[in-house]
Amino acid sequence: MAHLQRVPFENLDIGWGRPIRLELDHLYQKIVLERRGGYCYELNGLLAALLEALGHEVRRLSTRVAGKTGELSPAFDHLALLVGGTQEAQLVDVGFGDAFLEPLPLIDEFTRLERQKTVCLEQRGEDWLYLEDRGEGLRVQYVFNLVPHNLQDFGPRNLCQQTAPESHFTQNQICSLATPSGRISLSGSRLIRSESGFKTETELSADEYEAALQELFGMAAR
Repeated sequence: MAHLQRVPFENLDIGWGRPIRLELDHLYQKIVLERRGGYCYELNGLLAALLEALGHEVRRLSTRVAGKTGELSPAFDHLALLVGGTQEAQLVDVGFGDAFLEPLPLIDEFTRLERQKTVCLEQRGEDWLYLEDRGEGLRVQYVFNLVPHNLQDFGPRNLCQQTAPESHFTQNQICSLATPSGRISLSGSRLIRSESGFKTETELSADEYEAALQELFGMAAR
């Protein structure tokens, strides 16, 4: 939770014409020294290196994200982490929207209430499913197996995410942080505040957007 409240999920470099790179020294420069954020490959990629430096066993997992009609995206579409050995393994993900306020124990049918939704893990053969219920029943969010990968294995998909016209990351700029009771986001030119299940949206001018980026996220526009 502390990570989610301090390190933004954001894809601003794409709109600014800057390549998103996965070398660890670059991630450290961007996220730690420049106090920026990133998307899943960057946030979970750097967190994995930190956890390993602290002595934890970490697997970098390829996940396939479910679309609105249930279709799954290609492999390596999202990076999640499995932390710990067999008996105490936990799914950790600081790069998947408003999910994973705390790690999820890798236990079949593990279920937890997380603010205004229920989250769940299910095992189906060699695959695991991460599901959420926001009042309409459990729906698959992504699917993964436990095969470990290197961060650079995600490189081709990372390039696709930031260049392909059909990628939702090229279609909209996002910058988002968790708060103690909700979330605050800049999506395109809209400021979205979610607190205790209530949401407000405000359309911002260019100047207001830059001010919000600085005041709410501690980031300069470019």
